[in-house]
Amino acid sequence: MRTAYRVAVLAMALAFTAGATAEAKVVWKMASAFPSRLVQLGSLGKTLARNVEAISGGDIRLEFVEPAQLIAPHDIFDAVRKGTVDAGWSTPAYWQEREPALALFSAIPFGPDAVEYAAWYHRGGGKAIMDKIYARHGLKSLICGVISPEASGWFRKEIRSVDDLKGLRMRFFGLGAKVMEKMGVSIELVPGKDILSALERGEIDATEFYQPAIDVHLRFDRVAKHYYFPGWHQQSTLFELLMNRKKWEALTDTQRAQLEVACKANYVEGISEGEAIQGAALAKLKARGVKIHRWPPEILAALESAWVEVAKEMSAGNADFKRAWRSLQSFRKAYKPWRRLGYLP
Repeated sequence: MRTAYRVAVLAMALAFTAGATAEAKVVWKMASAFPSRLVQLGSLGKTLARNVEAISGGDIRLEFVEPAQLIAPHDIFDAVRKGTVDAGWSTPAYWQEREPALALFSAIPFGPDAVEYAAWYHRGGGKAIMDKIYARHGLKSLICGVISPEASGWFRKEIRSVDDLKGLRMRFFGLGAKVMEKMGVSIELVPGKDILSALERGEIDATEFYQPAIDVHLRFDRVAKHYYFPGWHQQSTLFELLMNRKKWEALTDTQRAQLEVACKANYVEGISEGEAIQGAALAKLKARGVKIHRWPPEILAALESAWVEVAKEMSAGNADFKRAWRSLQSFRKAYKPWRRLGYLP
């Protein structure tokens, strides 16, 4: 009788545990702002989904949804906020029109590289500032990937002076676009899929997009042969896992930790993959006759001066931007002596 009782209790305990495990399983639709076939931009989202499932032993599944298959990229913010989809794969600067400070958590002109960016975000106060902004909208975001420096842009004609920039019509993204406007460039908002055709039709004279390993597949070189570096506007670009905050809070402590660890791993994957693939891409572009240029010091100085103006104006107009910008500047000031002493020039 005692044995039968023990067996019954054990069976009930196992049934309860199995039920609890089943209830803990999470399957989220993750709407992506980038197609999965796009190197790093989209592929890092797919890598994240695979790693999350592996780390969690299948308890968390992020179902990668291609752009516009369910939600248009520019609608991801509201769709996740409302719970129409559970999560999004995007970059915070996509939401800068409603929250200007979020641009500082995506890419910053003359800003930090991937290592310094991570240091500020995780250890320098950046994460808390970003979290507070998203919380107002019922959202939770984890920085979940990064890519290497971008190219500065594709131009039909060689740029020899600051004056050559004036009057150009150019597709540009993020805070860098505001800098280019200061330089007399007319900014055109052209979706990534339409850039090549806009160049071919003469609707724009130049464009920036991403790094050589991405650009090499998009064939901008058919029209614009002058490719400029360094990418002063995006020395590194951060990507996010954007989540509905109530759904994030409903996760177990273990599940939240699994997502955080997977995002940190994805950041390392972005750096290592991005740095490994640029050389071969540049070689292919050179073989196609692309002319690789490096901005002369005087043009870089003019661009940096224009960025300082933009940062001051945006800080004056938005308290969150001011708070995040001051935090980053303070961190970089303290970090600079170590960078100068610790690393080779």
